[in-house]
Amino acid sequence: MSGNSFGQAFRITTAGESHGPGNVVIIDGCPPGVALDAEMLSIDLNRRRPGQSKIVTQRQEADEPEILSGVFEGKTTGTSIAILIRNTDARSRDYSKIMDTYRPGHADYTYDRKYGFRDYRGGGRSSARETTARVAAGVVAKQLLASRLGVRIVGYVKQVGDVVARVDDPAAVTLEQVETLPSGEPNIVRCPDHAQVDAMITLIEAVRKDQDSIGGVAELVAIGVPPGLGEPVFDKLKADLAKALFSLPAVLGVEYGSGFACAGMRGSEHNDPFELDPAAPFVPGALPTVRTTKNHHGGMLGGISSGMPIVLRAAIKPTSSLPRPQPTVTRAGEATTVRTTGRHDPCLLPRFIPMGEAMLALVLADHYLRQRAQSGSAG
Repeated sequence: MSGNSFGQAFRITTAGESHGPGNVVIIDGCPPGVALDAEMLSIDLNRRRPGQSKIVTQRQEADEPEILSGVFEGKTTGTSIAILIRNTDARSRDYSKIMDTYRPGHADYTYDRKYGFRDYRGGGRSSARETTARVAAGVVAKQLLASRLGVRIVGYVKQVGDVVARVDDPAAVTLEQVETLPSGEPNIVRCPDHAQVDAMITLIEAVRKDQDSIGGVAELVAIGVPPGLGEPVFDKLKADLAKALFSLPAVLGVEYGSGFACAGMRGSEHNDPFELDPAAPFVPGALPTVRTTKNHHGGMLGGISSGMPIVLRAAIKPTSSLPRPQPTVTRAGEATTVRTTGRHDPCLLPRFIPMGEAMLALVLADHYLRQRAQSGSAG
């Protein structure tokens, strides 16, 4: 099975299945001296962890990271970093009755057609459980970007079903807004528009009661990315970000900047005028530091970062595992119905956020190191 590695200069390789002993990531290319410890990893792993609230799957996993190599006295050594997250609450018996039944919306059939054999327990390698390794690697990438470039990455829930958050300035959203309500209580749906939080939670609880699920949209933002990251033409920053997000389970659409809304706009409306950045006075003989008065381009022009905030959105499908009967067929070609028992998210959005942030960070870290290798500097 190929396709388990991602990135060039900052490269990760993952292994593991939903009901196996655990998931592991090996990170190559991280420079030495980046602050890192298990506590830092746990912050984002806890944001992704199942069982964290009443609106997610109730599978109970501690998701405690074990750093096996590449870190000494709280700093990266420059050698390969290995991180293991063990599985401790898998219930394979929940899948024994449907081991030969193709679940609608899942990869059961396509894995059978590709390999002729599959791990039916929780989806095996196709399960989102694999993303624990990516989230851990994303923390390393975030630490690198923050320490070397001052980059800040934040993701949040923009939409659940027909409930849409109002976020006028994505670059102004803080992690505190996403994670905590004004009352101090956890923001379990991770929406920064606190006026819409209750409506989102009510909708998620309603579809769960109806033995159904609901989709939505996640918005991901990177602030402080310097201009110049991205490699024309096939490794454009936007192309690598799209691949990164589409590689995550349940992502059915990706857009950046104005996205599909540009189809109804005129060029005079869509173009973002340039102006000198008042925070960086012009130096004669040097290239000016500019910014745009709008950000329809989502922080990327020609597939290269412009210095404006990078703003992406991912459309997340409703959870495919449903406790209600659905028509399907078996491996033997017999018509039947299937009910997926066990513990599943009625909405994937709240736990998707750290996954999306991780993939954004991994791409930016990779392109930062590639730019540094090519030109000797970045930013």
